[in-house]
Amino acid sequence: MKPAANKANAGKSGPDVRSDCYVEIELKKSGENKINLKSKVEIMYGDSTRKLINEMCNFFELKHAEITIEDSGALPGTIMARFELAVKRLFPDCEKEFLPEFNKNNYYKTTKEKLRRSRLYLPGNEPKFYPNAGLHGPDGIILDLEDSVAVTEKDAAQLVVRNSLRTIDFYGAERMVRINQLPQGLDDLKYIVPHNVHVILIPKVESADQIKQVEEKVLELKKEHGIKNDIYFMPIIESALGTLKAYEIAIASKFNCALAIGLEDYTADLGVQRTNEGTESIFARQMLVNAAKAAGIQAIDTVFSDVGDMEGLRASVIEAKQLGFEGKGCIHPRQVKVVHEAIAPEEKEIVKAKKIVLAFEEAEKKGLGVVSLGTKMIDAPVVKRAQNTIKLALLNGLINNDWRKDEIG
Repeated sequence: MKPAANKANAGKSGPDVRSDCYVEIELKKSGENKINLKSKVEIMYGDSTRKLINEMCNFFELKHAEITIEDSGALPGTIMARFELAVKRLFPDCEKEFLPEFNKNNYYKTTKEKLRRSRLYLPGNEPKFYPNAGLHGPDGIILDLEDSVAVTEKDAAQLVVRNSLRTIDFYGAERMVRINQLPQGLDDLKYIVPHNVHVILIPKVESADQIKQVEEKVLELKKEHGIKNDIYFMPIIESALGTLKAYEIAIASKFNCALAIGLEDYTADLGVQRTNEGTESIFARQMLVNAAKAAGIQAIDTVFSDVGDMEGLRASVIEAKQLGFEGKGCIHPRQVKVVHEAIAPEEKEIVKAKKIVLAFEEAEKKGLGVVSLGTKMIDAPVVKRAQNTIKLALLNGLINNDWRKDEIG
């Protein structure tokens, strides 16, 4: 391989950096590789870091190099990502990947119908936020390659997100990645599809064709890597045109599990200010909910951007729930608990849901094709909604697992 330069770097340095590192590689004309390591965790991990760097030098066949590393407590997966990027910035034609071992806790699957009350966004090039994100209990964790990542750091985020999918414990949260706007986002897929991503968020969607492009590339990569699990899509509507084509987008792929709305870009597209009251976006939100429901998938609301206003967030979630949304985006861990509480069913909803579920289960036992409650017939969507209400009640500790015994007496 021919180097594009004689020096390249990757990562972050400085007194305020934590759980990250800076790597600089300078090619020399001769001599052995030299490693200059300055580490905040030298006593505990200095030797293992040097061993890892030597292993990566051998893997990438790196010779005659002076390697400078400033380690601010980065996890091994982050060090690997930063070093690999420095190598690839030196040698743009390098296609080799140095993959960390896959965390055995991350082999779990998801389902199309999984509850998605909350999804927590994490910037794709900020590994310091990753290790503890799952402890806050979000239904999904989004590693973001799009708006939260500077244009000059897109390549860095791809490797950090790839290694994090393999190594960071998500604590059972759905494993999500938001790719970049197409066509750039198609390149992101090779960094996430092979590493057990559950849901791919597709931003700024304005046509069914964009979803089909993603599906085609995902299926190609699944075949190439022998992946059997389904990978689902969550298109994000963020413009006037996308709003008008919401149903077309919602039915574009059988792998669509939800339709989400992004109001920051939508209101910018309209040329209006976004408000907490949301009157400027009511049309788009209702269009999205109707499109999602007509397509048989979930409707997911936008993020609430004021992380200090918990009551405003609570009111926003309640309003979204009344419109038919089933989940809300979160940009800070403290928002997760409030979203879950606000989206939880009220007592009267739970009482009604219990009656419907019990009637349905009784009809099933008797082999009846029709379910009735009193004089009213109950169709499948009503039963499904009641079952989801029971799930939400259980998740929020509003009823216990043996609630049927209490009802039957």
